[in-house]
Amino acid sequence: MAIRTISDFKSQLKGGGARPNLFRVDLGAFGGPTTDTDLGWDAEGAQKDFNFLCKATSMPTQTIGSVDVPFRGRILKVAGDRTFEPWSVTVINDESFNVRTAFENWGRKINDLQFGNGVVEPQSYMGSGTIQQLSRSPENTQESKVLQEYMVQDIWPSEIGSIDLSYESSDAIEEFTVTFQVQYMEILGASTVTNT
Repeated sequence: MAIRTISDFKSQLKGGGARPNLFRVDLGAFGGPTTDTDLGWDAEGAQKDFNFLCKATSMPTQTIGSVDVPFRGRILKVAGDRTFEPWSVTVINDESFNVRTAFENWGRKINDLQFGNGVVEPQSYMGSGTIQQLSRSPENTQESKVLQEYMVQDIWPSEIGSIDLSYESSDAIEEFTVTFQVQYMEILGASTVTNT
């Protein structure tokens, strides 16, 4: 058995290791493929702001369940169905409230605050999002190398988190969390992305 040294470890740690603070999240059109103009919000502007103000997220959790099959006093575990856990993003709130308003109006499109009605066709309120893990080494000055990319499909916000307010928070910036339900996910792999 070969002796494992720190030099062996170093040679296996490609790129110095992926960094959790190098990521980009894109939600495309807030509120699905079609945006109601009567809601009074700018989905394109909200997306541009969101690219900068999305402070934290995670790569989506996926679970393959197991089915227990009893046989003569033993349990055979066979693979079951794949499920996707809810996916969350944490957003920094600025004084325009543009991103929060976009999420609130997406929720209002699904279920109105006052009347409780909303669009009923899933394609009218479900959207998609991408999570990109970026590399520290750029492709060039205009593009970043994407190490891995995930696309979450048919998402919609099931929870728009609170914003805590306090007289004691004089040296903090507001933030809130949005939780999405995820229908399924695609793994897109490596690519490059233009820096904007």
